[in-house]
Amino acid sequence: MIFIPLILAHLLGDFILQPNSWVAAKEKKKGGSIYLYIHVLLHTVLAFVFLWNLKLWWIALIIGITHFLIDWTKLNFQNAKTKRTWFFIDQLAHILVIGAVSVFYFPYFRWEDFFNAESLKLITAIVFLTVPSSILIKTVISIWTPITIEHSKLQTESLVNAGKYIGILERLLVFVFILVNHWEGVGFMIAAKSVFRFSDLAEAKQRKLTEYVLIGTLLSFGIAVLTGILVKI
Repeated sequence: MIFIPLILAHLLGDFILQPNSWVAAKEKKKGGSIYLYIHVLLHTVLAFVFLWNLKLWWIALIIGITHFLIDWTKLNFQNAKTKRTWFFIDQLAHILVIGAVSVFYFPYFRWEDFFNAESLKLITAIVFLTVPSSILIKTVISIWTPITIEHSKLQTESLVNAGKYIGILERLLVFVFILVNHWEGVGFMIAAKSVFRFSDLAEAKQRKLTEYVLIGTLLSFGIAVLTGILVKI
C-alpha cells in the first residue's frame, strides 16, 4: 500500500522540511515566489524516494503537479480572514489526492520489499505528532487567541518556542505510554502539566488565557491518544 509512505512524504515536505521563511515568501509573492517551486520539487522528490520504484515515477509527478495546483489556489484565494479555513482545505485536498492515487494504483506497489509496513506506520505517527500536530493545534485554536497586555508580558517571560517543544514532547510521551499499555502514564502527564502550567496561569488571573491553554492542552493530549489507538489497531 502506498498511502502511508505518501502521507509520510507529505508530512515531511509540508511541515518538517518547510521553513517559516518559505511560507512567508510564498504568501507574499504567491506564484512569483521561487520557494513555491522549490517546495513542489521537494514534495515530488520525497514522493519518489518513499515509493522507491522507478516504474512509479509518474505517481511522484502527479503528486508534484497536484501539490502545485492546490498550493497555488490557496495562496491566491486566501486572505487574513480565510487563512485558517484555507489551511484545512489545502491539507484535505492533498490527502484526497494521495488517497485517490493510492486506491487506484495499489496493485503496482510492493512496499514490503523495502520496509515493514508496521514500522512505517509507527514512523508516520511519530512525525505527525511533532510539528504537523503543533501547526494543526495552533491553527484550530487561533480563533480564540487572547490579545491582552498581560498575555504579552507572560509570553516575553517564556523561553522561545518553549510551548511548541513542550507540546511535542508531551504528545510523544503520551504516544509511548499508550503503545506500551501504560495508560496511568497519561494521567501522570496531565497531572504534572496541570501543576506546573495552570498554577502560573492562576496566579496571573487571566481566565481567557487559562481557557485558551486548556483547550490547546486537551487537543494535544487528545491527538496523541487518538494516534496511539489508531496505530495499535
